[in-house]
Amino acid sequence: MTAAESAAAAERLSELLGDVRHVEIVIAPSYTSLKVVGDVLRGTGLWLAAQNVHWEEKGAFTGEISAAQLKDIGCRFVLIGHSERRLIFGETDESVKRKAAAALKQGLSAVLCVGETLEQRRAGQTAAVVRNQLEKDTADVTQEPSERILIAYEPVWAIGTGRAATAAQISEVHEMIRHELDKIFGPDSGGAIRILYGGSVTPDTMADLAAVQNLDGVLVGGASLEPDGFAAIVKTLEKIKR
Repeated sequence: MTAAESAAAAERLSELLGDVRHVEIVIAPSYTSLKVVGDVLRGTGLWLAAQNVHWEEKGAFTGEISAAQLKDIGCRFVLIGHSERRLIFGETDESVKRKAAAALKQGLSAVLCVGETLEQRRAGQTAAVVRNQLEKDTADVTQEPSERILIAYEPVWAIGTGRAATAAQISEVHEMIRHELDKIFGPDSGGAIRILYGGSVTPDTMADLAAVQNLDGVLVGGASLEPDGFAAIVKTLEKIKR
């Protein structure tokens, strides 16, 4: 969206979701829309997030944006390691690890995205792939406040394809993620880390997600571009969590 389109969508969302009390709502527009959306969201109870961040505090990194700059503009959250960043732009677990540490150091909440490709799932590698990502991506943040770390499980094969994972498939991975987080951070801290699901989340698929175990929220992609549909997703999640 353009800045004007993003602002209009944010205004509509603030109207539709102003009475939501049991779900934390985070909006992650493009970099060029962060300022205008942040201005709209100020005082509404909806939070601002960025879609990416660089790992260094400052330096000659043309085109990159630091965690301090994101915090300065009003961001509370940042997405890190989204599947599109990994697959299209070549981001590695090493860069994700460094970005997570940089974000948390600045007081931002880091949404770490993990997930397997269709080929990896067919090969029976889902657990190994996700476990490996978790271990490497969180290696430098195990001493950080766990309530500011979120894990978003997004099976790559279910993103933007219209093919949603089943509640049983998601529950199996989320249970494994919870177990791994307990091992990495300890039961108390690991239990405080929220686990989100992202993969063709729409108003129609939300009802099925009520059966998912260890579901603390959702990471919404294309469906978030339509305010009324996104609001419907939020309100369905609120009913599930209540």
